[in-house]
Formats: sequence, C-alpha cells, structure tokens
Amino acid sequence: MEWLNKWFDRLYRTFIVDDRYKTLISGLEKTLIITLGALLIGVIIGTIIAIIKVFAADNKKLRPLDVLCNIYLTVIRGTPVVVQLLISFFIIFVWAKDGTWVATVTFGINSGAYVAEVIRSGIMAIDAGQMEAGRSLGLSKIQTMKEIILPQAFKNVLPAIGNEMIALLKETSVAGYVAVTDLTKAANQIKNTTYDSINPILLTAIVYLAIVMLLTKLLSIMERRLRKSDKS
Repeated sequence: MEWLNKWFDRLYRTFIVDDRYKTLISGLEKTLIITLGALLIGVIIGTIIAIIKVFAADNKKLRPLDVLCNIYLTVIRGTPVVVQLLISFFIIFVWAKDGTWVATVTFGINSGAYVAEVIRSGIMAIDAGQMEAGRSLGLSKIQTMKEIILPQAFKNVLPAIGNEMIALLKETSVAGYVAVTDLTKAANQIKNTTYDSINPILLTAIVYLAIVMLLTKLLSIMERRLRKSDKS
C-alpha cells in the first residue's frame, strides 16, 4: 500500500497545497460560462440565419441576405475554431484585456453556423400546410414562423442542440490561447507549477468526462419525454 500513500501524498501536494484546487474550480466556472454563453449566442444567430434561408427560397428580395448567410456559413465552417479565436483576440478585439467574453462571442459565432443548419432542418421538417394554415388565419409569414413553426421546430431539434452544447464544452478547451484560464489552462498551470504532469491532466479529463456523461443522460431523458409527448 506504500504506492497508494505516495499517490495520495502527491495529490495533496499537487492540489491542496497553496489551494491550487481553487484554480481548477475557477477554470471550470469559466468553461461553463463560455459554453452556456456561446450556446445562447449560437442559437440566436442560428435561428436568424435559418429563417432568412427558409424565406429566401421563395423571396428573391432576400437573395442578397441569403448570399451573406452562405458566405458566413462557408467561412466559419471552413476554418478551425482555434484560428477564429486567435483572429478575434489578436486582430478584431485587440484592445480586449479579458479573453473570456471574446472566447464566448467567438465560440457563439462558430456554433451559430452549425446550429443554423440544425434549426433549418427542423423548420423544413414541419409540414408546409402549417404555414398555409397560419396565413389563412390572417397571420403574416413572420408571425406564423414565430407562433406556429418555430415552437414545433425547436421541439424537434432540442436533442441536436443539446449535442451542440456537448461539442461546445469540449471545444472550449482551446480558450487558453486567448488568455483565458479555463479548466484545461488551469490544469496546465498546476502541472507547470508542481511538475506533476499526470494528475492535473487526468483530473481534467475526468471532469470533462463526468460533465459530458451528465449532459448525455439529461439529453436521453429529454428525448424520452419528447417521444412520449408526441404519442400523447
């Protein structure tokens, strides 16, 4: 059992001495803040773009906006998120001192490109008669989309948006490139301070895994409830 005592002693010196575990907790908080903030921004951007692309299919006046949306989707999905992060921090928001909000906005813009296609597919899955029914009730296209189409579309794509949140959580591990002490960066700082190259990295992996497993379980419960509500 001597090796076990040595391992516990190593854990104590790595995380407890100088309250280094607090650095990990703070890093986890920033990781969650960036993830949730980016998901919110992504859903807003994705919804706007999805609506524009759906309406542009039948309205030539919206074609210029459709072209802009296609350019946005091509550029964002065609470049690595790390590069987008570096461009945001060192070129666009070069005056920013705190990289947390820069990372949140950048990940949100990146997520919006993927959420847009998810929401658009959800809208397209709704029967075309729903739009016609809304128009027959005197609603405009925008009102019909807001009151009838989008609520049904969001219900259909909620699991996919949940999966996007899981992907975002893992992508935020590169936020350290822009002066953000997220969970991964915090673990790296502890590793460099204590020269313990094993425990901080393993603990970080365990934390990410635990959060992903929790979110996956919640998504599974949500999907079951959605299926039950569809049957009832």
